[in-house]
Amino acid sequence: MLIGVLEEIAATRYVLPLREGGSLPGLVEADDCGMYVVKFVGAGQGRKTLVAEVIAGELARRLGLPVPVLALVRVDAVIGRGEPDFEVQELLKASGGLNLGVDFLPGALGFDPLVFEVDPALAGRVLWFDAFIGNVDRTWRNPNMLVWHGEPYLIDHGASLIFHHNWRGADRAAARPYDAADHVMASLSPDVAAAEEALRPRVTAALLEEVVGLVPDVWLEGEEGFDSPAQVRAAYVRHLLARARERVWVPEAVR
Repeated sequence: MLIGVLEEIAATRYVLPLREGGSLPGLVEADDCGMYVVKFVGAGQGRKTLVAEVIAGELARRLGLPVPVLALVRVDAVIGRGEPDFEVQELLKASGGLNLGVDFLPGALGFDPLVFEVDPALAGRVLWFDAFIGNVDRTWRNPNMLVWHGEPYLIDHGASLIFHHNWRGADRAAARPYDAADHVMASLSPDVAAAEEALRPRVTAALLEEVVGLVPDVWLEGEEGFDSPAQVRAAYVRHLLARARERVWVPEAVR
């Protein structure tokens, strides 16, 4: 997939549920002959989880961090008609339309910091990026990283961009410090200072507008306090640009 493109594909077969966490993602085959881990808009966490996945994942990609390919997966609600699990049936019925697909990495292993070596430069970039997006879900208990063909991949960014759950406090949250105490990279000698010097200047209004523009309108419609998806997009850009201009949130303990 080319940077700047979020391909839209159609689900052709629901393969099996992946019962990890509370969102019940599923392994789905699509009309491009690929397999995707699909996160459904009808899941309990709601569409904001998918918005965070797109913005954080595609921003990471543009900053040179390794993430699996993302796609918009159109689901016909009848795809679950033959699914024996009632919970899955109800989820698929509630998820007709666009959902988020994450390229399935067959044979990938969960990241273990005691087994897989990470150089300080990459460790610093990952930690800096998570601090920037406010990702609270990459801890040593749950790294949300995979190792595929010997290379690490960052996954599961739905718990980032927490500010969008309270837009009234979004401006104040731009300077909020990040607690890196439990971050999986904190003990791996991360070079956060070098990461900050390299990545912060790249977070421009143009870059943020491009990334936020990848989010489908339907996931932004009806947002309380906004009249249109364009206004919501502008609010994301405004917050993230303000955060990029701050420095107080960079973890001092690992800076």
